[in-house]
Amino acid sequence: MSEKWNGEEMVDVTGKTIVITGANNGIGFETAFMLASKGAEIILAVRNASKGEKAVERITSVYPKADVRVMQLDLSDLSSIRHFADSYLENYDSLSVLINNAGVMIPPYSKTKDGFELQLGSNHLGHFALTGLLLPCILSTPKSRVVTLSSLAAINGFIDFDNLNGETNYKPMKYYGQSKLANLLFARELQNKFNQHQADSISVACHPGLAHTNLMSRGSGRPVNKFVHFLSKTITQPASMGALPTLYAATEPALTGGEYIGPDGKKGRKGFPKKDDIINTLYNEETSKKLWDISETMTGVKYSFTADIFNK
Repeated sequence: MSEKWNGEEMVDVTGKTIVITGANNGIGFETAFMLASKGAEIILAVRNASKGEKAVERITSVYPKADVRVMQLDLSDLSSIRHFADSYLENYDSLSVLINNAGVMIPPYSKTKDGFELQLGSNHLGHFALTGLLLPCILSTPKSRVVTLSSLAAINGFIDFDNLNGETNYKPMKYYGQSKLANLLFARELQNKFNQHQADSISVACHPGLAHTNLMSRGSGRPVNKFVHFLSKTITQPASMGALPTLYAATEPALTGGEYIGPDGKKGRKGFPKKDDIINTLYNEETSKKLWDISETMTGVKYSFTADIFNK
């Protein structure tokens, strides 16, 4: 792997259809911007459609021929996720890359429309449901990928099966860490299932290190603190750099699935993308399988890898 992979080496993605959740700003937007410049058809899957349209305008003002459009998606609402998936499957017959990027970070205690703790519900369960519902299209697309964003917070994460929804002793950062560890475990477990069913799709996890985004400087549901905003800009890298691990995970031909991509700098905080072997320490088979089963029960989305899907 190049020590200084900066996106210029990215392969051409003309003809590929790529869905990116939370792509109207931050790392998601930077990812969409770069992939659109390389010829991909980009779907911005966003909660706020008007903000999504503004993101499209920003991209097409630089790349007038870019193929970018908006589809509304609220990852905190299972009915919205099902509506998005149904609409996508009605209008598209392939999905080259699904990038599970959107997330909320350290909000005050709140729940999704379906009663899940907001961070677990949006960051993990929402993406779990979305991926499962889009699976027929993913599996029927040759060499397709699912890229799921985790975080440095996963290192200290813990899946609290006795209190998944944080109904007692809720601590925002603890439950953010739980949700991002869940993202990492999901990505690796999905690759295990691809392997088990001999699919040529791959699943790759990644993290942006410390990138200056709205989540980093403000979090979710909190007003901007000017000092925190200044400190964030001082110790972090730009969102364009934070997007590089995602871009690498989504496009690098050498990846075979199950990898975790993050910055190459000290403690993975900044730098250029590289494989991060800490996934082998954080992954636990028993925990991952239990989380997978619980996620299917909580979302009502059961993954199917049957032959008729492959031959669709």
